[in-house]
Amino acid sequence: MKVTVIGSHLCPDTLYALNRLVEAKADIDFKNLSASLSDLKAYLALRESSPVFDGPKARGSLGIPCFVLEDGTVTLELEKVLG
Repeated sequence: MKVTVIGSHLCPDTLYALNRLVEAKADIDFKNLSASLSDLKAYLALRESSPVFDGPKARGSLGIPCFVLEDGTVTLELEKVLG
């Protein structure tokens, strides 16, 4: 499985997700928002345009880690990615 993980190396939830995906032998493309302004800019555009982030935005949350699957599906649920 190939998955793009959008998050931060400073976020414990992101680190947990990355570890679980490594254990599952996923092909991971990690977009580290703390290290790349271009990745941050792309993430903010996605966050503003996708209804997946309505809940996190309402709670004042960043909405990371975020997962983009090969088919373009965007989810915030690690178990959906692993399942």
